[in-house]
Amino acid sequence: MTGWRRKLQQLASWCREAFRGSGGLKVIVAKELADHFSSTRMSILFSLVAAACLSALYVGALTIRETVGEQDTAYVFLRLFTTGGSSLPSFISFMSFLGPLLGLALGFDAINGEYHRRTLGRLLSQPIYRDDVINGKFLAGIIVLATMIVALGLLVAGLGLVMIGVPPRGEELARMLLYLLVTLVYVSFWLSASLFFSLLFRQTATSALAGVATWLFFAIFEPMLAGIVADGLFPAPEDAPAVQQLRNAVVRQNLSRLSPTVLYDEATVTLLNPGVRTLGPVMVQQLSGAIPGFLPLGQSLLLIWPHVVGLLAMTMLIFALAYYFFMHQEIRTS
Repeated sequence: MTGWRRKLQQLASWCREAFRGSGGLKVIVAKELADHFSSTRMSILFSLVAAACLSALYVGALTIRETVGEQDTAYVFLRLFTTGGSSLPSFISFMSFLGPLLGLALGFDAINGEYHRRTLGRLLSQPIYRDDVINGKFLAGIIVLATMIVALGLLVAGLGLVMIGVPPRGEELARMLLYLLVTLVYVSFWLSASLFFSLLFRQTATSALAGVATWLFFAIFEPMLAGIVADGLFPAPEDAPAVQQLRNAVVRQNLSRLSPTVLYDEATVTLLNPGVRTLGPVMVQQLSGAIPGFLPLGQSLLLIWPHVVGLLAMTMLIFALAYYFFMHQEIRTS
């Protein structure tokens, strides 16, 4: 623990010194934060996501009060995020589907909007490094997203506590905070994707449409294509051998995990539902003799560690592509 603490302190010190030494980066971050927090577009979009999530919280809290008995109080607080009703899905389902809109809305016109306003050339004519522009826009977007996600999560936790009357334990609070952190990584992926599309297309409408199309593809069509490919490689009718069905399920799941939405869904369900003990296909023979129970937080983190690393790698890769295109793009000052 001491070694890790020392490394974190060194990393924090390095980030502090790097941020302090770049005056242009601080200027860009401050400018972008002011633009985002005063934007009517972001206010409307965040209000939409908040209304949907709070509605899911209300339905979930009513369902918990009707179905949970006096003795069944294990991880009741976490069920606020995972319980839905017949009329509305759960809170995490809304965040999985609507969260990317926040990231896409922050970045789809980040660069090409500057082109159309003819402010990018004048901005770079100032004593500001070119990489400070894209780094500042990305960092400011992450700060705005973190503020929104944490505020929404704490609001849901506070209202849910009032509605169900069961206080959370320390592990439940840790799981909730880790869930918010994974959500931030997931939405940051869509922020980096929207920055990339903003560089790839000069028209803001085209970049916005590309971002929405990518979001719909990964959320809806990619898992369907994974099933089609798996059925083509390993057909698994009802009378197929168990080995054939297992191969079909493994291929389907592995191909589905190419989608950041699937990675996020599996990671958040594992964090908020300690009863999830595996994320792969399980044979009936493996369930024989298994004792039902809950996984501790450390074991749940081991299950989702590849998912979190995958989301981070996707985010860094897309942002690296956006950074490369921006640094090698010709920008005229006129």
